[in-house]
Amino acid sequence: MSTLLKRVGIVTGASSGIGYAVANVLAEAGAIVYAISRTGKVKDETMPVHENVRHVQGDVCDDQTMQAVVDNIVKEHGKLDFLINNAGITEKHRAEAFPIEAFERIMKVNVQSVFRLCQICYPYLKNSEHVGRIVTISSMAAHLGFSEVTPYCVSKAAVLGLTRGLCVEWANNNITVNSVAPGWFPSEMSKQVMDEARKAKILARMPVHCFGDTRDLGAMVRFLLEDSAQYITGQDFAVDGGALAYGF
Repeated sequence: MSTLLKRVGIVTGASSGIGYAVANVLAEAGAIVYAISRTGKVKDETMPVHENVRHVQGDVCDDQTMQAVVDNIVKEHGKLDFLINNAGITEKHRAEAFPIEAFERIMKVNVQSVFRLCQICYPYLKNSEHVGRIVTISSMAAHLGFSEVTPYCVSKAAVLGLTRGLCVEWANNNITVNSVAPGWFPSEMSKQVMDEARKAKILARMPVHCFGDTRDLGAMVRFLLEDSAQYITGQDFAVDGGALAYGF
């Protein structure tokens, strides 16, 4: 069903994993999706790309490049309807030995670049005939502590603060702002921090005891862009196989 027909927007970090799945799910619903990544192409070139997905090279930390990308999209289509902030990084070190340069790099990609891209897109999103939508991919790490990735936890908690702050400021400017917290899905980032012992702990930590399908995240994002979600803003939605609900 083409619930997003003729809507135009951006998904960052869309060359693989969650971003790739989100971009394709939105495209299948009729949206024209600009998939922004450092490479400007699908990481695994054997994977299919929907005809409505347009891969664009860009560094989310480069304001000048992002401004040019957004301006070019608006020049071609006359509008911008949604922004999906998915690009993110992490590193694995114990907190007492975490390099401050790595901490700063994680904050720049996961928090500062998200805020700046929201600012860049704001003048166009507020004029969307469908209500402008911002959805940022947060994390279980925004709600739970995880060892050896403390700065990542900090950055994703900051995403929730950003979501709520922008929601309040822009509620009367025709923009909704939400976030989606993935549980455990196959991704390049999860591979960086997951050895077999950690994998076993993760699978035991959720009621469904299995990893998720990234297309389920795409479905949640799609819902938040649809007309039926116009009254939803300032919320974080966990797609986590019940992990946050799990007790003992």
